[in-house]
Amino acid sequence: MRLSAARLDLTLRHTFATSRSAADVAHNVLVKLQSGPLTGLGEAAPVRFYGQTQQSCLRGLARMSSSLRAHGPFDVETILTALKAAFQKEPSAIAGVDIALHDLIGKKLGLPLWEYLGLDPARTPCTSFTIGIATLEKVVAKVAEAQKYPILKIKAGVPDDLEILREVRRLAPKKTLRVDANCGWSVRETIAKARALEKLGVEFIEQPIPPGNNAALKRIKNAIGLPLMTDESSLVPEDIPPLRGCVDGINIKLVKCGGLREGLTMIHAARACGLKIMLGCMIESSVLISAAAQLSPLADYADLDGNLLITDDPFRGVRIDRNAKLILSNAPGIGVQEAL
Repeated sequence: MRLSAARLDLTLRHTFATSRSAADVAHNVLVKLQSGPLTGLGEAAPVRFYGQTQQSCLRGLARMSSSLRAHGPFDVETILTALKAAFQKEPSAIAGVDIALHDLIGKKLGLPLWEYLGLDPARTPCTSFTIGIATLEKVVAKVAEAQKYPILKIKAGVPDDLEILREVRRLAPKKTLRVDANCGWSVRETIAKARALEKLGVEFIEQPIPPGNNAALKRIKNAIGLPLMTDESSLVPEDIPPLRGCVDGINIKLVKCGGLREGLTMIHAARACGLKIMLGCMIESSVLISAAAQLSPLADYADLDGNLLITDDPFRGVRIDRNAKLILSNAPGIGVQEAL
């Protein structure tokens, strides 16, 4: 196989801000794997919080290319096991290769990936739509723009976040609201704010405190009346067993765990530990979103809206219906084509 990689810069509709960062452009990487006449597509979304950049990702992929030349797409375990051992700091780059491999497998077999995995496309969840941190005035405008989406994920972790959430609830009295603090709260703050969020009918709270303290997560879980989800505390399969009894569920992101192979492992590990599963994303094109959506029939929740937050998605793949339910393509592989 021949690997190639290129910059994929995605422009956001609005500045996307969390409790620790803000961006107007996502600097991703498009990955292609060619095997005979077929090309598999993948995408990497480097996460700066973990020391990854577009340039480091491109360097990593360039180093990976030589090891792939002697292999075919069905050598998945051999290829990805070796990459995981050699490129521990570049899981997003590995995810790009992993996705391109699975896209190639589907194309060689003439099957959509969900069918190859034995999944039921009717069991996909509805995706949430994310409202990033902004001034109250801008959040109000974003909620108005998101009128067609029945589930809103509100970023929190700033001093006036409760005020913002109360206003969102007033503007959207019947919508499902989810709250993601992106490690922006303390334990005490989380417990206090959870009481207010419960009164607002919030569905769950995601990653309120920084990772590395599962005992603190357990204290929060036992003190609040809302389900507690992780993100930064559940990056890879090995993170999951220690979370049993500490939280209610985990968020899985392909670019953090290393792709579909590891994502599927995380799903099974989470189920074995009695945890709920959400599939999440960064700011991504339809390549990464469509790849993650292949696993969504196994998930309880989806936050796969990265392609909905950009103005220049060069691809089309997974769609949503009027209730924001994910609609998987019948095309082979991850079901992605270049946009017309």
